Amino acid sequence: MTRNRALRYGGRTLALATTAIGMIAAAVPAVAEEQPTTEQIMADCASGEGKCSFNAPEIGQAYLGEPRQVSELLYNCTASPASQSMAWADTVGSSHSVGGSVTVGGGIEGIITASVTATYNYTWQSSRTETSTFTVSVQPGEVGWISRSQVMQQMSGTWQTHYDDPKWGHYYWFVPDVITSPAPNGTDGKHNAVVVKSRKMTADEKKLCSSGAARGEVFTR
Repeated sequence: MTRNRALRYGGRTLALATTAIGMIAAAVPAVAEEQPTTEQIMADCASGEGKCSFNAPEIGQAYLGEPRQVSELLYNCTASPASQSMAWADTVGSSHSVGGSVTVGGGIEGIITASVTATYNYTWQSSRTETSTFTVSVQPGEVGWISRSQVMQQMSGTWQTHYDDPKWGHYYWFVPDVITSPAPNGTDGKHNAVVVKSRKMTADEKKLCSSGAARGEVFTR
């Protein structure tokens, strides 16, 4: 009798737990009508309906991101080397594996900031902008530009929703996520890199140099 009562109690407990908690894998679409997509969960986190938290964040080692063009192109249509001071600007944002970019000022950004600050006492920023000027030197018949690489970090964690009433059959949903964000210059000994790059003009670009307006000129585009 005691054993039967214990089994019934255990079955009831399991049923309650199943109703309370749902888990979906990152970036995996819904496989049943009652199961939400990760996009739906993240939308509820952003709006506040899901009362979300970003649990157990773990910050990985910093690394240097891929270089990208941050200035205009400088064309040298003259017969001599040319140098010109050029302004550049670069804004690097954050993205996460389950929802694309992290919007500055959005609900998701605030949740991540609060979680990282509480765990590491570290001020996380979803976006970083830098501007400066650099002298670009270009040989005759070449194109030059400024390229920049930003120090980046990845942070893993799990989103947890809490609904006042069950949604998709559960009070709680859990979604693993990996957030890729710009990090402060010098993090883990990694430093942002700004370099001048150049290449030979293409056939179409050489035609620009042959036109009356650009012949014998140095110009940006």
